[in-house]
Amino acid sequence: MQQIISNALVKINKLSKTKPIKIISHFDTDGITSAAIFGRMMQRWGKTYTLQITRELEEEYCATLPETHVLIFLNLASGMLPILAQKKTEIFVFDHHEIPTQIPQNVTMINPRLTKSEPLSSAALCYLAARTLNPQNKDLAYLAVIGMVGDQLEKNLSPQYEEILREAETVVKRGLLLYPATRPLDKTLEYSSNPYIPNVTGSYRGVLELLRDARIPRENDRCKTLLELTDTEMGNLITAIAMRIPQRSLEQSLGNLYVIKFFHQQADARELSALINACGKMGHHSVALAVCLGNKIAKEQAERLYTEYKQQLIAGLKYVQENTHISGPQYTIINAQDKIKDTIIGTITSMLSSSATCEEGTILIGLAYAQDKIKVSARVAGRTGRNVREILHNAVIKIGGEVKGHLNAAGCLIEKTKEQAFITELQASLISTN
Repeated sequence: MQQIISNALVKINKLSKTKPIKIISHFDTDGITSAAIFGRMMQRWGKTYTLQITRELEEEYCATLPETHVLIFLNLASGMLPILAQKKTEIFVFDHHEIPTQIPQNVTMINPRLTKSEPLSSAALCYLAARTLNPQNKDLAYLAVIGMVGDQLEKNLSPQYEEILREAETVVKRGLLLYPATRPLDKTLEYSSNPYIPNVTGSYRGVLELLRDARIPRENDRCKTLLELTDTEMGNLITAIAMRIPQRSLEQSLGNLYVIKFFHQQADARELSALINACGKMGHHSVALAVCLGNKIAKEQAERLYTEYKQQLIAGLKYVQENTHISGPQYTIINAQDKIKDTIIGTITSMLSSSATCEEGTILIGLAYAQDKIKVSARVAGRTGRNVREILHNAVIKIGGEVKGHLNAAGCLIEKTKEQAFITELQASLISTN
């Protein structure tokens, strides 16, 4: 992987002397942290570039990209190689998603799948590029940690990630994946949605009862943070929560807490990931980028957007709970149409798939209108079971569309006029794979 990155940097340097550079990145946490790392690297390198954050990479959008520029894609484009092959310019793709087709001659691919190396987020790839270019860029390691958490690659750490964590001076503590780990535990529990704890989430009285059961005292009228808990107190808290949620939900809620230096103080990487993701989903990409690079005013704005985002999530979950949906053997299709924003339908399906009410192996597929198209997001409960990427692929073969994602989480865009045809094909695909 290191040699691939080095070769790509040499090519970018040579091409930049005769062509301007355009960088296109995805709007999720991994994409935005990738853009922040790569943009800062290019700035320090003395390169002229433009940067654009996009929700989806569609054929129509690719057609508008200037062939007078070197094009660099971050955290997307692996599934668009046949389209990119038609562009008469050099293209670089820093991505970690599946590569379904042969790589065109005009595309330089920087993807860990090429060397079958350890899984790496796009932010990690961009950080390795920045560090390769100049060791002083190690000060960007914290962004690679946020991107890692954003893409849920933190549970089985590879040697490469262990190195990045050290360079970011990350504090790692084993325990409950409640965030933020740096705020008083009573408030963290009260607003916990993942996991959702019955009679505790949303109930301060329930929080106090849980803390009493866990024998975690308040000191000077203040509750400890997760990071401040002793090993015994953490064990007691896990036991108390285990009495209130299913075993599967508990197992998914255990792992490493990652605390990084951010704005000259300790910050929970998982909370920052959620904050950046919320800004991206709400369409405020410049705010998310500014937060990544340490702008305090942007952080205040991001926190307000995050509050609004969580309110939309609550409204979306309420809609799902109060309405009937298309169900079959081990699947549920939530056709939200315009009742849930297309930018959060994936988050809604993820939250539902990890909830106590969703049986292991059940596939949840959410649909939401996105102007003249429909955003489709699929998840499998428990992250084990059938291949949801394959299920979506089988459904779009006849009607058109491109599927992106992984075995346990995938999505696609389809034409709005093909809504019912897609649902029919989707049900057929779900039944045939059961």
